[in-house]
Amino acid sequence: MSEVAPRQPFLRQARSTGLWLLTFILMVVMCVPGLWVVLSAVRPNREILAKPPIWIPGELSLTNFSKIFGLGGEAAIPVGAYFVNSMVIALTSTFVALLIGMAGGYAFARYRFRGKGGMFLGLMLFRAVPGIALSLPVFMIWSKLGLIDAKLGLIIVYISLNVPFTIWLIDGFFRQIPMSLSEAAQVDGCTRWQAFWKIEFPLARSGIAAAGVFAFLTSWNEYALASQLTRSTDSKTLPVGLMDFTAQFTIDWAGMCAMAVIIIIPALIMTFLVQKHLIAGLTFGGVKG
Repeated sequence: MSEVAPRQPFLRQARSTGLWLLTFILMVVMCVPGLWVVLSAVRPNREILAKPPIWIPGELSLTNFSKIFGLGGEAAIPVGAYFVNSMVIALTSTFVALLIGMAGGYAFARYRFRGKGGMFLGLMLFRAVPGIALSLPVFMIWSKLGLIDAKLGLIIVYISLNVPFTIWLIDGFFRQIPMSLSEAAQVDGCTRWQAFWKIEFPLARSGIAAAGVFAFLTSWNEYALASQLTRSTDSKTLPVGLMDFTAQFTIDWAGMCAMAVIIIIPALIMTFLVQKHLIAGLTFGGVKG
């Protein structure tokens, strides 16, 4: 027994070190594509297409960014219009999806009603359908309603895609909050709305922030449906605008990577601003009651 006991701390340390090493390797593998995009955005096209690949850029410049904005005498890509379209569509769909998700999640968590389990299952099954599978029926319906090449059409689609997920996520957070807190507030004179707004909402705001971030990123990065439902600069989003860099025989990889960096930056900023709530929300609502 005396020989086995000293080996246990060593085995635990070896297991921990191996786990950290594996995590580090996985993180490097995940970060390499993003790092390649960022480096390609600040170097010329010839280095991107070089064989063998040039991992360390020979020169760095912002020429690719100036070109897509038309500052270098090149034909400008309407990046500003695409950015505004993406921001309006993503923020509006996220805001509406959160409102519906909060109402639906609270109702599923706090109330009992006939068909509750079936409705919840139906929402989850709808969310499991890939967006690209809905492109043809949505296109046919939207063409009849005149919603093709309109921001409203894309906003409605993204709300429909995000509502089931936000309801599921927010439902899990409200289930973690004891019902006794709301009941005690109502005993002290609060209405049901006041108990929700002053007691339950502050406790669940981390989870709501997490749902909002995921809904925003879904709308911001979505390409398949946006490419089918948009046509002009009045409604095209940034991911769809990436196709402006493709021609019949060539692809402007440098300009495309510069545009990709512009797409990445707002998502990173938003995630950074709410990272405290995001981490707290994911850990707090990770287990449903």
